[in-house]
Amino acid sequence: MINRLSPATRVGLAIAIATGLYGVSFGALSVTSGLNLWQTMVLSLLLFSGGSQFGFIGVISAGGSGVAAMSTAVLLGIRNGVYGMQINALLRPRGLAKLAAAQVTIDESTAVCTSQVEVREQQRGFWVTGVAIFLLWNLFTFLGAIVGDAAGDPKQWGLDGAAVGGFLGLLWPRLKNGEAWAIAAVAVVVTVVLTPWIPSGLPILAAAVVVATIGFIKGRHRDQRPEDSAPVIDDSDRRITGEER
Repeated sequence: MINRLSPATRVGLAIAIATGLYGVSFGALSVTSGLNLWQTMVLSLLLFSGGSQFGFIGVISAGGSGVAAMSTAVLLGIRNGVYGMQINALLRPRGLAKLAAAQVTIDESTAVCTSQVEVREQQRGFWVTGVAIFLLWNLFTFLGAIVGDAAGDPKQWGLDGAAVGGFLGLLWPRLKNGEAWAIAAVAVVVTVVLTPWIPSGLPILAAAVVVATIGFIKGRHRDQRPEDSAPVIDDSDRRITGEER
């Protein structure tokens, strides 16, 4: 039966299963960070962005305020807005489908969609991946929250540091070149230097602002750099070509 599924559907379901299972970690870490079962489920149902969710509970578990935690989540979720513009241009959803598409536009659904050539497969890849991950992520978040609530003291199981480990697990695959490593190093230095001096949760926000500033400056520099172009050859003066000496 699996062989009868389209390529985009097979890929989407495989990614959904792997990603959905990771929701167990979020659910357990969330309740051991101080959130209750229903707060945890609201985060997964409405926020539905792994990086933002782990960033949120990471700040909370470190003693940061709710404002700092939400600010961190928003900064980490900005990329989904970029994905949304890309998906809107490719699939052009309408009406309620547009609202649903906005909710399930994440790294995985965008990646599967854009990796397909045919429009029909792009649609299948996006919807199968996004909807399946949404269902499985919330199911396993619920199970993880129940397990985490029964686990007791998170330090007993080493879960107090697992939020950081989970966030690094999401970040690691994106460090693909020297430039990305350099920017990550700057963010680490900013966070470490500021941690003893400002309230919990704010150092990571400061690091995010620094990284965003670097990206903004690099973008402006790239836009202002003149494009390489060949000189215009005037037939009345061929000396610039070196053909007449």
